[in-house]
Amino acid sequence: MKPPAVLFAVMCASLPCLQAVEEDLTAPPVVTAAAWAISDGKTGEILWQHHADEPRKAASTAKVMCALTVLRLADQQPAVLEEWITVSKVAGSTAGSTAELREGEQVRVKDALYGLLLPSGNDAGNALGEHFHARLAPPDEAMLKAGLNHPLIQSRVNFIAQMNRHAREAGLARTMYRSAFGDGGTEEDRTTTARDLCRLALVAMQHPVFRQIAATRRHEAQVKTADGGMRTAVWENSNKLLSLDLGYDGVKTGVTNQAGHCFIASGHRGADHLHVVVLGSTSDEARYADTRNLFRWAWAQRSR
Repeated sequence: MKPPAVLFAVMCASLPCLQAVEEDLTAPPVVTAAAWAISDGKTGEILWQHHADEPRKAASTAKVMCALTVLRLADQQPAVLEEWITVSKVAGSTAGSTAELREGEQVRVKDALYGLLLPSGNDAGNALGEHFHARLAPPDEAMLKAGLNHPLIQSRVNFIAQMNRHAREAGLARTMYRSAFGDGGTEEDRTTTARDLCRLALVAMQHPVFRQIAATRRHEAQVKTADGGMRTAVWENSNKLLSLDLGYDGVKTGVTNQAGHCFIASGHRGADHLHVVVLGSTSDEARYADTRNLFRWAWAQRSR
């Protein structure tokens, strides 16, 4: 019998020669997001991406277009922002993340936008959609076939149709909204892509009122109660990067079981401005880690 040392030498000699491989330090960081994209904040050009054209559910990132649709109306008629919205039973009972608006209460449009974007109020999204529904054109045949014929959204379907018209105008080629505040549609329906959300961020952050709201950490609003009184609503921004004071200034978070944890982020480093979109991150903490790691890596590449 051969001694152990001899056996070990024979075994090693029979193994294939393994060549050492160095870590690629120029490659993007490993992230949990299923899809992501990084774009130039000034031009919208996609600089780096992973599955950026894969249609996905994207949760409350739809609220960016909801807000932008209201602000486009306000651009034509500034008095729109001072109008009072009456919260319907439908809006007040909307499930999911909430601005805690109750049936019968009234809130100004400009404040409802804060309730929409800061605490990610689904109720505010439905309330805005219902308030402006009658002023807007109905969906076309293509939109109806894509899901806007659903009976449960008829009180705000014209508003959702307008969101889709704005999406077309902005060049969001693979985006279809079926809700004023989120994904909507069936489990199989997909809302948008990381590439389209980078484009949406570019368009939205060019609007001064949207940019101001998206960067606001805390907002207080006066709400008329159903019994004729007044109360103060306090809303905190769900975007945790704002509190870091590291150049982050927007734009919107989102999460559902199907979409995972999603984020459209805007960040500045000196004169450089980037947008980062992550879709399908595995947790709230992972969403922010993914985003910051992509920002850091992208800025390092830009400074070479």
